Formats: sequence, structure tokens, C-alpha cells
Amino acid sequence: MTKVAFIGAGSVVFTQGLLADLFGLDLGPLHIALHDIDPERLDTAAAAASYLAQDRPVQITAHLERRAALADADFVINIVQVGMNAATKIDFEIPARYGIRQTIGDTLGVGGVFRALRTFPVLRGLAQDIADVCPDTWLLNYTNPMVMNVWYLKALGVRNVVGLCHSVYWTMQGLSELVGVPYDDVTYLAAGVNHQSWVLRFERGAENLYDRLDEAIAADPELLRRVRVDMYRRLGFYPTETSEHSSEYVPWYLSHAAEIDRLRLPIGAYLEIVAENLASYEQTRHAVKAGEAVEVEPTMEYAPQIIHSIVTGTPRAVYANVPNTGLIPNLQSGAVVEVPCLVDASGVHPTAVGELPPQCAALNRSYLNVAELAVQAAINHDPRAIRQAVMVDPATAAALPVEQIWALCNDLVVAHHNYLDPSLRAALK
Repeated sequence: MTKVAFIGAGSVVFTQGLLADLFGLDLGPLHIALHDIDPERLDTAAAAASYLAQDRPVQITAHLERRAALADADFVINIVQVGMNAATKIDFEIPARYGIRQTIGDTLGVGGVFRALRTFPVLRGLAQDIADVCPDTWLLNYTNPMVMNVWYLKALGVRNVVGLCHSVYWTMQGLSELVGVPYDDVTYLAAGVNHQSWVLRFERGAENLYDRLDEAIAADPELLRRVRVDMYRRLGFYPTETSEHSSEYVPWYLSHAAEIDRLRLPIGAYLEIVAENLASYEQTRHAVKAGEAVEVEPTMEYAPQIIHSIVTGTPRAVYANVPNTGLIPNLQSGAVVEVPCLVDASGVHPTAVGELPPQCAALNRSYLNVAELAVQAAINHDPRAIRQAVMVDPATAAALPVEQIWALCNDLVVAHHNYLDPSLRAALK
């Protein structure tokens, strides 16, 4: 029996989607172990999982204690969100007082850095538990900020950890539709860092589909009002995350009101997503309590596919976030990069992509500088490195002078005090 542990299973909607994918694959008997620290959310997740399992050979257990869920797990799926909605609101509201505009705030910038810092203590406990009770497990991480979290887990010595995100897949689905070519007919190569990878090749047979994309943009001027179309026109390669995300990783857009208007950037968009997620959770909670049907659409996420390939030996290609061991030579060695990977019975095998175009690598290096300093703050117990990470963040540096950056970090350290390592709680002048 294959055991899959979900850490943060109270993220009920996402948990359901992953389970629907898992249950749709031929994996034989499964043990699904659900862990969350919120009893009500855990009960809701377990009830929804039982409904989705129906008559399949699936054992479902629910655990408030993490080690019990992890014991002898073959796979661990991490979807924790430390601080939940209240912490997310803080990450938007305090920076907004300083004039910082954010759209999603979960990857880079001040929102991404502090989301990582409050997640790291939980990841450290998770890493220790894995070392003790399931050292050979595959840890499949979905929790953002992806690069910082996977980098930190590798620094802690977790052997089999990969970060998973659907941005490459859905970007290519959208581009295929935009150029009028069925997705199944398209071949492509993307690489870079999570939420800022680049479509290096986009083809159908010998046809370069970038030519069709140029035609589509020329035919529809409204496409020019998307950040990633703007970035593509100027950089020559299409970025693999939404315009809302992409705007936060560069200095050119969010600090300028005219650009926000031109590119229709929704400031604080993630707060609306949080509200929608809460509403979806309440619908699920009501449905399972009432014994009603729980409707779940397949998600096409990579974690179930990886589990299937390792369990059955079925080879497939996915995109994953892994340490840069020469995979992209013009990005920092040891940093976490996003590249295509082959998955088979022996595990996940990253593909060496080669050097990125210099303009793309330059932006990725700026992104990785922030991530590296945030990780070093936690590893070295260095509160100054928190401020330095935010100082070198492109969007924050474009918006604030350095004294205000330090003051902002001091305010966020106080606001997130209970979640941070004690060594990082000091306010600094």
C-alpha cells in the first residue's frame, strides 16, 4: 500500500483537487494520511476525502499530530499556509501604509520574504520529522514562496524534495489557445525560476509558434495591456506566470500609477483570492456536514503524476523546482531553479537546460539574490539579512528609500512576532 501524507490538509479545496487526481490514477491500494493543526478543517478535509474515495481501495486517516501522519510515508505533499488569512492581510496592509503596492505577495518582495520567514520554522520541524520517521520519502512542496522554501529545505538536508507549480503548464495551455494550435500538438521548453521561467522554445513541428504569437498581438492591441506581453516584447521570451505575479518581480510597473492603469494591474488581488478560498471552504464544509455531493474538477497537478510514475514506473516529463547543479550555468549554483524533469521508478531527474538568454538570466539572478538572503537570514539567525533581502528586491527598491525599507521590516517583524524564529524578532535601526 502506498502512503501519501498531506501536511496542511486543511487547505481543503486544494487537497480535494489533488485527491481527485490521485484517485483517478491506477495506483493500487492507497493510505491517505491527512494532517492539520485546525481540528475543524481537518475533519472537513477527511470527510471530503472519504466522499471522493467512494469504493476505491483507499484508507483515510486524519491526524492532529504531524509525526503520526508522516510515519512510513512514501510521499509527503506540503501545502501549509502559516498564519493563514490573517497573516496574509498583514503582509498587504502594513506595506501599503508605506506606499508599497502588491498584487499577490507570495513569491518575492516584502510579502514573499515574510511569508517565507514565518514558514521556515514549520519547515524545520517537518524536515526533522521526515528524518526521523520517513527519511526516504519524496517531499513534494506546493507552499510558496517556492524557491525560498525548497532552498531552505535543501539547506536542512532533506534529500528528496522537489517544488511543484502549475504555472508552466497553464501558461502553455493559454499560449496554445492564443495562437490557435491544439496543446497536444505543441512542443516547448521553459526554464528559469519559479513564477519567472521563460518559454525558450514554442513550436509545432518545425514551425516557430512565436511568429504566430507576434501575429496575435499585432491583431489585438488589448494584449499589449498585459504585463507579460509587455515583458515578452521587450525581452524576447514569454514569462511563465500571470501578469499579476510578473509585475511584482521587476522594478518597472507597480511603482508607477500610469503603468498600473495601462496594464490594468489589480492591487491587492490576492486578498480577493483569499476571500474566494474561504467561501469555497465554507461550501465544502456545509456540503460534507449535510451529506451532499462534493463537486471537484481534476487539477492536472504534477504531484499525482509524480507519485504515479514512481509507483508504477511509468515515465513522464514534468516541470519542477530543484537545486541548480549546473542545470542553468548562468544562474547561481545551489539556487533553486525550475526546469523540465524526467520522472520514473527511480525518482525525479532534472534536465540540464544550458545557459539562459542573458537578459532573462539577469532578471532571474535579481530574484535569486532576494531568496538567498532570506534563506541566509534563517540559516545564520541574522536579522540584518531580512532587511538586506528586502533592500535588494527590485520592486521594493524602486518604491522606497532604504530607511523606510528598514522601518517597514521592523513593523512586519513585530506584526509576525509569534511566527518568527526568536533570533529574527529584533527590531533594528
